[in-house]
Amino acid sequence: MIDTHCHIDFEDFDKDREETIQRAKDKLDCIVASGFSNDSNRAVLELSKEYEGFIYPTFGFHPVSSQNSTNEELEEAQNYLIDNLDNIVAVGEVGMDYYYVTDKAMRERQREIFTSFLDLANEHKVPIVMHVRDCEKKAVNIIQDYGDIPYFVFHCYGGSFKTAKRIMDMDNAYMSFSTMLCYSKQHQELVEKIDLDYILTETDSPYLAMTKDERNEPVNVVNAVRKIAELKNTDVDVVDDVTTKNARKIFKI
Repeated sequence: MIDTHCHIDFEDFDKDREETIQRAKDKLDCIVASGFSNDSNRAVLELSKEYEGFIYPTFGFHPVSSQNSTNEELEEAQNYLIDNLDNIVAVGEVGMDYYYVTDKAMRERQREIFTSFLDLANEHKVPIVMHVRDCEKKAVNIIQDYGDIPYFVFHCYGGSFKTAKRIMDMDNAYMSFSTMLCYSKQHQELVEKIDLDYILTETDSPYLAMTKDERNEPVNVVNAVRKIAELKNTDVDVVDDVTTKNARKIFKI
Protein backbone atom coordinates (compact mmCIF):
# COMPACT_ATOMS: atom_id res chain seq x y z
CA MET A 1 0.00 0.00 0.00
CA ILE A 2 1.08 3.58 -0.63
CA ASP A 3 0.08 6.81 1.09
CA THR A 4 0.19 9.11 -1.93
CA HIS A 5 -0.32 12.35 0.03
CA CYS A 6 0.84 13.23 3.51
CA HIS A 7 2.63 16.03 5.34
CA ILE A 8 5.13 14.13 7.44
CA ASP A 9 7.30 17.26 7.63
CA PHE A 10 4.72 19.20 9.69
CA GLU A 11 5.46 20.12 13.28
CA ASP A 12 2.69 17.73 14.39
CA PHE A 13 5.27 14.97 13.93
CA ASP A 14 8.27 16.74 15.48
CA LYS A 15 8.14 14.71 18.70
CA ASP A 16 7.83 11.27 17.12
CA ARG A 17 8.58 11.57 13.41
CA GLU A 18 11.01 8.66 13.35
CA GLU A 19 8.55 6.37 15.14
CA THR A 20 5.70 7.47 12.85
CA ILE A 21 7.77 6.71 9.77
CA GLN A 22 8.76 3.33 11.19
CA ARG A 23 5.11 2.42 11.76
CA ALA A 24 4.47 3.30 8.13
CA LYS A 25 7.48 1.26 6.95
CA ASP A 26 6.13 -1.77 8.79
CA LYS A 27 2.90 -1.72 6.74
CA LEU A 28 3.42 0.31 3.55
CA ASP A 29 5.59 0.16 0.44
CA CYS A 30 6.32 3.88 0.55
CA ILE A 31 4.80 7.33 1.12
CA VAL A 32 4.63 10.52 -0.92
CA ALA A 33 5.37 13.62 1.15
CA SER A 34 3.65 16.63 -0.36
CA GLY A 35 5.33 20.01 -0.16
CA PHE A 36 3.15 22.89 0.98
CA SER A 37 5.35 25.99 0.81
CA ASN A 38 8.95 27.01 0.20
CA ASP A 39 9.98 25.80 3.66
CA SER A 40 7.91 22.63 3.36
CA ASN A 41 9.41 21.80 -0.04
CA ARG A 42 12.89 21.93 1.47
CA ALA A 43 11.79 19.80 4.41
CA VAL A 44 10.24 17.00 2.34
CA LEU A 45 13.32 16.92 0.13
CA GLU A 46 15.54 16.43 3.18
CA LEU A 47 13.25 13.68 4.49
CA SER A 48 13.36 11.92 1.13
CA LYS A 49 17.15 11.90 1.34
CA GLU A 50 17.11 10.62 4.90
CA TYR A 51 14.58 7.90 4.07
CA GLU A 52 15.64 7.21 0.50
CA GLY A 53 13.48 4.62 -1.21
CA PHE A 54 10.60 5.06 1.21
CA ILE A 55 9.72 8.76 1.20
CA TYR A 56 9.22 10.45 -2.17
CA PRO A 57 8.71 14.25 -2.33
CA THR A 58 6.50 16.55 -4.33
CA PHE A 59 6.98 20.33 -4.37
CA GLY A 60 3.92 22.51 -3.98
CA PHE A 61 2.48 25.91 -3.15
CA HIS A 62 -0.81 25.51 -1.29
CA PRO A 63 -3.57 27.77 -2.68
CA VAL A 64 -4.93 29.13 0.60
CA SER A 65 -1.54 30.37 1.78
CA SER A 66 -0.04 31.12 -1.63
CA GLN A 67 -2.79 33.55 -2.61
CA ASN A 68 -1.10 36.08 -0.31
CA SER A 69 2.41 35.33 -1.51
CA THR A 70 4.57 37.84 -3.32
CA ASN A 71 5.76 37.33 -6.87
CA GLU A 72 9.25 36.89 -5.42
CA GLU A 73 8.08 34.02 -3.22
CA LEU A 74 6.31 32.40 -6.15
CA GLU A 75 9.42 32.74 -8.32
CA GLU A 76 11.54 31.24 -5.52
CA ALA A 77 9.20 28.23 -5.31
CA GLN A 78 9.23 27.63 -9.03
CA ASN A 79 12.98 28.06 -9.42
CA TYR A 80 13.59 25.62 -6.55
CA LEU A 81 11.22 23.15 -8.18
CA ILE A 82 12.98 23.42 -11.55
CA ASP A 83 16.36 22.96 -9.87
CA ASN A 84 15.11 19.74 -8.24
CA LEU A 85 13.09 18.14 -11.04
CA ASP A 86 15.23 15.01 -10.81
CA ASN A 87 14.57 14.73 -7.08
CA ILE A 88 10.77 15.00 -7.00
CA VAL A 89 7.98 12.75 -8.29
CA ALA A 90 5.40 15.47 -9.05
CA VAL A 91 4.44 19.11 -8.81
CA GLY A 92 1.99 19.71 -5.95
CA GLU A 93 0.07 20.28 -4.04
CA VAL A 94 -1.07 23.30 -6.00
CA GLY A 95 -4.49 24.49 -7.08
CA MET A 96 -7.50 26.48 -5.96
CA ASP A 97 -9.70 26.41 -2.87
CA TYR A 98 -13.22 27.82 -3.14
CA TYR A 99 -14.25 26.40 0.25
CA TYR A 100 -12.05 28.69 2.32
CA VAL A 101 -11.76 31.50 -0.22
CA THR A 102 -14.86 33.32 -1.48
CA ASP A 103 -13.36 36.67 -2.47
CA LYS A 104 -13.31 37.00 -6.27
CA ALA A 105 -9.96 38.77 -6.40
CA MET A 106 -8.32 36.12 -4.23
CA ARG A 107 -9.85 33.35 -6.32
CA GLU A 108 -8.41 34.94 -9.43
CA ARG A 109 -5.02 35.16 -7.76
CA GLN A 110 -5.24 31.47 -6.91
CA ARG A 111 -6.09 30.70 -10.53
CA GLU A 112 -3.10 32.68 -11.79
CA ILE A 113 -0.74 30.82 -9.48
CA PHE A 114 -2.32 27.47 -10.30
CA THR A 115 -1.97 27.96 -14.05
CA SER A 116 1.63 29.08 -13.63
CA PHE A 117 2.39 25.68 -12.05
CA LEU A 118 0.39 23.93 -14.75
CA ASP A 119 2.57 25.73 -17.31
CA LEU A 120 5.66 24.53 -15.51
CA ALA A 121 4.46 20.91 -15.25
CA ASN A 122 3.43 20.99 -18.90
CA GLU A 123 6.79 22.33 -20.04
CA HIS A 124 8.75 19.73 -18.09
CA LYS A 125 6.24 16.88 -18.55
CA VAL A 126 5.84 16.23 -14.83
CA PRO A 127 2.74 14.83 -13.04
CA ILE A 128 0.74 17.33 -10.99
CA VAL A 129 -1.11 16.89 -7.68
CA MET A 130 -4.02 19.29 -7.35
CA HIS A 131 -5.87 20.73 -4.38
CA VAL A 132 -9.09 21.97 -6.00
CA ARG A 133 -11.65 22.03 -3.22
CA ASP A 134 -15.18 23.04 -4.23
CA CYS A 135 -13.95 23.90 -7.73
CA GLU A 136 -13.32 20.48 -9.23
CA LYS A 137 -15.43 21.18 -12.32
CA LYS A 138 -13.56 24.43 -12.99
CA ALA A 139 -10.25 22.62 -12.58
CA VAL A 140 -11.25 20.00 -15.16
CA ASN A 141 -12.07 22.79 -17.60
CA ILE A 142 -8.69 24.42 -16.99
CA ILE A 143 -6.47 21.34 -17.29
CA GLN A 144 -7.87 20.36 -20.69
CA ASP A 145 -5.36 22.77 -22.25
CA TYR A 146 -2.29 21.04 -20.79
CA GLY A 147 -1.67 18.07 -23.02
CA ASP A 148 1.96 17.44 -22.07
CA ILE A 149 1.32 16.83 -18.38
CA PRO A 150 1.53 13.03 -18.09
CA TYR A 151 -0.82 12.63 -15.10
CA PHE A 152 -3.26 14.72 -13.10
CA VAL A 153 -4.11 13.76 -9.50
CA PHE A 154 -7.18 15.22 -7.82
CA HIS A 155 -5.99 15.10 -4.22
CA CYS A 156 -8.72 14.19 -1.72
CA TYR A 157 -11.42 14.27 -4.39
CA GLY A 158 -14.79 15.56 -3.18
CA GLY A 159 -16.53 16.75 -6.32
CA SER A 160 -19.64 15.41 -8.02
CA PHE A 161 -19.87 12.05 -9.75
CA LYS A 162 -20.68 13.91 -12.96
CA THR A 163 -17.29 15.62 -12.77
CA ALA A 164 -15.67 12.32 -11.77
CA LYS A 165 -16.94 10.80 -15.03
CA ARG A 166 -15.26 13.60 -16.95
CA ILE A 167 -12.04 12.90 -15.06
CA MET A 168 -12.20 9.19 -15.93
CA ASP A 169 -12.75 10.10 -19.58
CA MET A 170 -9.36 11.83 -19.59
CA ASP A 171 -7.53 8.49 -19.09
CA ASN A 172 -4.52 10.20 -17.46
CA ALA A 173 -6.34 11.68 -14.46
CA TYR A 174 -6.86 10.07 -11.06
CA MET A 175 -8.83 10.76 -7.90
CA SER A 176 -7.26 10.20 -4.51
CA PHE A 177 -9.33 9.18 -1.49
CA SER A 178 -8.24 9.48 2.11
CA THR A 179 -9.12 8.12 5.52
CA MET A 180 -12.18 10.39 5.31
CA LEU A 181 -13.76 7.35 3.70
CA CYS A 182 -14.14 5.88 7.16
CA TYR A 183 -16.78 8.47 8.09
CA SER A 184 -17.75 10.56 5.05
CA LYS A 185 -20.92 9.35 3.34
CA GLN A 186 -20.23 11.63 0.36
CA HIS A 187 -16.83 10.07 -0.28
CA GLN A 188 -18.18 6.57 0.25
CA GLU A 189 -20.86 7.12 -2.40
CA LEU A 190 -18.24 8.40 -4.82
CA VAL A 191 -15.95 5.42 -4.31
CA GLU A 192 -18.83 3.02 -4.87
CA LYS A 193 -19.32 4.49 -8.35
CA ILE A 194 -15.78 5.35 -9.47
CA ASP A 195 -13.75 2.70 -11.27
CA LEU A 196 -10.90 1.38 -9.15
CA ASP A 197 -8.51 1.98 -12.05
CA TYR A 198 -8.79 5.73 -11.37
CA ILE A 199 -8.36 5.64 -7.59
CA LEU A 200 -5.37 6.41 -5.37
CA THR A 201 -5.14 6.20 -1.57
CA GLU A 202 -3.88 8.81 0.86
CA THR A 203 -4.15 10.12 4.41
CA ASP A 204 -3.40 13.85 4.06
CA SER A 205 -1.98 13.36 7.54
CA PRO A 206 -1.82 14.93 10.05
CA TYR A 207 -5.29 15.93 8.81
CA LEU A 208 -8.45 13.86 8.17
CA ALA A 209 -8.11 11.42 11.04
CA MET A 210 -10.89 8.98 11.86
CA THR A 211 -11.90 11.09 14.88
CA LYS A 212 -11.64 14.84 15.44
CA ASP A 213 -9.29 14.56 18.42
CA GLU A 214 -6.90 12.21 16.69
CA ARG A 215 -3.76 12.97 14.70
CA ASN A 216 -3.69 11.14 11.40
CA GLU A 217 -0.55 9.41 10.16
CA PRO A 218 0.55 7.58 7.00
CA VAL A 219 0.04 4.03 8.26
CA ASN A 220 -3.68 4.76 8.53
CA VAL A 221 -3.95 4.57 4.73
CA VAL A 222 -4.55 0.89 5.45
CA ASN A 223 -7.98 1.90 6.75
CA ALA A 224 -8.80 3.68 3.50
CA VAL A 225 -7.82 0.62 1.47
CA ARG A 226 -9.97 -1.63 3.64
CA LYS A 227 -12.93 0.73 3.35
CA ILE A 228 -12.65 0.83 -0.44
CA ALA A 229 -12.65 -2.98 -0.48
CA GLU A 230 -15.75 -3.03 1.71
CA LEU A 231 -17.56 -0.47 -0.44
CA LYS A 232 -16.74 -2.32 -3.64
CA ASN A 233 -17.40 -5.74 -2.15
CA THR A 234 -14.00 -7.05 -3.15
CA ASP A 235 -10.83 -8.32 -1.49
CA VAL A 236 -8.44 -5.93 0.22
CA ASP A 237 -5.63 -7.47 -1.83
CA VAL A 238 -7.37 -6.44 -5.06
CA VAL A 239 -7.71 -2.82 -3.93
CA ASP A 240 -4.15 -2.83 -2.64
CA ASP A 241 -2.82 -4.19 -5.94
CA VAL A 242 -4.69 -1.79 -8.23
CA THR A 243 -4.19 1.40 -6.22
CA THR A 244 -0.52 0.61 -5.65
CA LYS A 245 0.02 0.02 -9.36
CA ASN A 246 -1.74 3.31 -10.11
CA ALA A 247 0.56 5.18 -7.74
CA ARG A 248 3.72 3.52 -9.05
CA LYS A 249 2.77 4.36 -12.62
CA ILE A 250 2.01 8.01 -11.91
CA PHE A 251 4.97 8.78 -9.66
CA LYS A 252 7.43 6.27 -11.18
CA ILE A 253 8.25 4.75 -7.81
